[in-house]
Amino acid sequence: QVQLVESGGGSVQAGGSLRLSCARLGHSYSRYCLAWFRQVPGKQREGVAFATTGGVTTYYVDSVKDRFTISQDNAKNTLYLEMNSLKPEDTAMYYCAAGRSFGPLCLSPSEYDYWGQGTQVAVSS
Repeated sequence: QVQLVESGGGSVQAGGSLRLSCARLGHSYSRYCLAWFRQVPGKQREGVAFATTGGVTTYYVDSVKDRFTISQDNAKNTLYLEMNSLKPEDTAMYYCAAGRSFGPLCLSPSEYDYWGQGTQVAVSS
């Protein structure tokens, strides 16, 4: 069983930065798909950054490309999301997610078995 524990959300002004952390406790798979999703009330959960454990491949949706960076500390089993040049439209609840990796990146929410509790990010103009 795996538990994901998030931290690092908060309120910032537009143009500011935040770093989200997601500690992965427990162990289920030899290789994981990892991702950060976000959701605002009334809208579907949106994946914004994707990676795999031990891999160098990452993927970002266009709206966050060149502003957000997904990274991981394998020794600490911790996933990060560095968010720079934040915009009001980045305001959302952010969730980290983990699932079993069979090779390629996992881009669909249905491919993820474990989810963090969510951390709120609020960006004011």
